[in-house]
Amino acid sequence: MLSPLVSNTRKTSTPGRDNGDKYSVLLPTYNERENLPLIVWLLVKYFGESGYKYEIIVIDDGSPDGTLEIAQQLQGIYGEDKILLRPRAKKLGLGTAYIHGMKHATGNFIIIMDADLSHHPKFIPEFIEKQREGDYDLVSGTRYRGNGGVYGWDLRRKLISRGANFLTQVLLRPGASDLTGSFRLYKKEVLESLVERCVSKGYVFQMEMIVRARQLNYTVGEVPISFVDRVYGESKLGGNEIVSFAKGLLTLFATT
Repeated sequence: MLSPLVSNTRKTSTPGRDNGDKYSVLLPTYNERENLPLIVWLLVKYFGESGYKYEIIVIDDGSPDGTLEIAQQLQGIYGEDKILLRPRAKKLGLGTAYIHGMKHATGNFIIIMDADLSHHPKFIPEFIEKQREGDYDLVSGTRYRGNGGVYGWDLRRKLISRGANFLTQVLLRPGASDLTGSFRLYKKEVLESLVERCVSKGYVFQMEMIVRARQLNYTVGEVPISFVDRVYGESKLGGNEIVSFAKGLLTLFATT
């Protein structure tokens, strides 16, 4: 297995791949033993083909399934300069995982994505080109524009996702088409600023990040992506997460 929307435009970044930019990919993991080898292999493949400088930071939150041991094997294969392991003792939340990972990131850009193969690394070069095209503060993957879409979900989950996104658009008017997605590229200082201000947890965290970005007048670019339901393991979306999302949405509506 181991083998295998847009805000105001600013000055465009210098084209080319030798301008000193480096991309730190943050991979928070919990019970991703089966998925981690393939997602890392794909990241190495697409970064290698595109020629961008990169590092992959794995932030495992005490997975009982041996995810960290697999990450250690991957580090041995690809090298400590490409695979950084920054584990934590237990599950502490997505926002704190990003803060933890950023402390160790040496790139001036940070990419956040899921480790469960829902987000395909093939879109990363498009994110980078989009960012350089308009010097955007962040670029977000969208399932709801262009040729973006969702695959592997039943009708119930598609309706929940569409309904949640519709409600957020009506209540928050964020200026982006996909608030609940978690495949994004940020300028490092922008991500640091946003994480510092965000108070939400779980699925609402990603939504708040976009809302705060709008408040701070950060520019947002979008790239259509295909979201594929996880290949291995169980989905982390359940009744508790839906209730938490609804509460968080109402809180954001009342406070932003």
